[in-house]
Amino acid sequence: METAGARGEAAIARFWERYLEKARNQGVRPAAERWYVLRAEQYIRAVPDRRLAEHTPVDVADYLGKAGREGRLTDWQFLQLVDAIQILFTTVGVPWLDEVDWSHWRNSARSLLPSHPTIARESTGASRAGPREHADGSYLDGVRVRHREVLATMIAEIRRRGYSIRTEQTYEAWVCRFIAFAGDKDPRQLGRAEIGVFLEDLAVRGNVAASTQNQALNALVFLYAQVLKQPLEELGNFVRAKRPRRLPVVLTPQEVARLLSGMTGVYRLMAALLYGTGMRLMECIRLRVQDVDFQYRQIVVRDGKGKKDRVVPLPGTLIEGLVRHLEAVRALHQGDLEKGFGEVHLPDALARKYPCAAKEWGWQYVFPSGRLSVDPRSGATRRHHMHENGLQRAVKQAAQGAQLVKRVNCHSLRHSFATHLLERGHDIRTVQELLGHADVSTTMIYTHVLKRGGQGVMSPLDVL
Repeated sequence: METAGARGEAAIARFWERYLEKARNQGVRPAAERWYVLRAEQYIRAVPDRRLAEHTPVDVADYLGKAGREGRLTDWQFLQLVDAIQILFTTVGVPWLDEVDWSHWRNSARSLLPSHPTIARESTGASRAGPREHADGSYLDGVRVRHREVLATMIAEIRRRGYSIRTEQTYEAWVCRFIAFAGDKDPRQLGRAEIGVFLEDLAVRGNVAASTQNQALNALVFLYAQVLKQPLEELGNFVRAKRPRRLPVVLTPQEVARLLSGMTGVYRLMAALLYGTGMRLMECIRLRVQDVDFQYRQIVVRDGKGKKDRVVPLPGTLIEGLVRHLEAVRALHQGDLEKGFGEVHLPDALARKYPCAAKEWGWQYVFPSGRLSVDPRSGATRRHHMHENGLQRAVKQAAQGAQLVKRVNCHSLRHSFATHLLERGHDIRTVQELLGHADVSTTMIYTHVLKRGGQGVMSPLDVL
């Protein structure tokens, strides 16, 4: 006769069989199966006083938050933990499975690399005057080593002028590609003839876009004029890439509503902010708590493109959700402080002037990562902001789910913000200020979108 204990063991064995079946259906390799079971068992042991069916989304969030705070797991291990727990509750069949923002936790597994704009924007020590680190082992690494002095001088000159980290990275890469193209010679031995051949090769053989060719040209002009002190004269004629005249991708209000309705959790809030404020992707990602002003219903965008601050409206429909979100973020920050952490990345100047500011509530990111990570430059354990790839993927998936045939991305929401304001009669100068454009001619592109039916002309077919 079968005992109760034997029946229980048989039921547990059947449960893990179903668990592994679901894991395999999600692409888990046989060699990793035991690790998924191990991580699921670790979660079960962490809450031993309740059955799995009695757990709630709060239990999952608390456990993942604690695991991320301890910092013992590498990026891939944390990702494995999230997947293992999701498969666990999929197997249990809990009704609240979709209430957990699994994509947020999954994207929290990705740490910011040394070259990420937030980390690299303000660097310290030897890296301040040297070329950035490269972990990809690209063919340009040899160029970077052999021409370190020139590159270091160029990067120091770029940072002295306050250019963005993306400009720094782009200029450095193009200079390295030019040196490699010219036979790894010292750029002082090269001139406008070699530059013309390089740019022409990009257009003819590389078939690059006009903007890409202009990036390379700007980088080389900067190198020779500001670093080598050998300003280039007229480069002469070379084949230029054709510059297409493209209109921005703009969604209708109905399409925006369909897109947002297919999103949930923190990514829905962030996408709504992009559309409701006209912010750029990284401006939203890097928002600090002190930049959100609920009394004046506005958001201060700090250090935007061109090193400029500006003010954008805070949509009233998002206030309640944003307040709830910040309450959860504050609880997360308080937990970090109690564990001896709670620091956030600050620019070097502020970090030196206000050494205690990194733990203050006002400086925390509005959209923090779900886990602590080690700053790859300073070595400090901090909670960085969420990685932008998570929001980009969420917007793309929502666009596919809404069956939008337009090429939708995060920047499309900014384009839609501007176009819809102009449609409602707002002054173009006001829209220019809200977008942070240096020149109104940049904002004028949205007036072309407003001309319906082929520049506003009615087709003669419609009057037959």
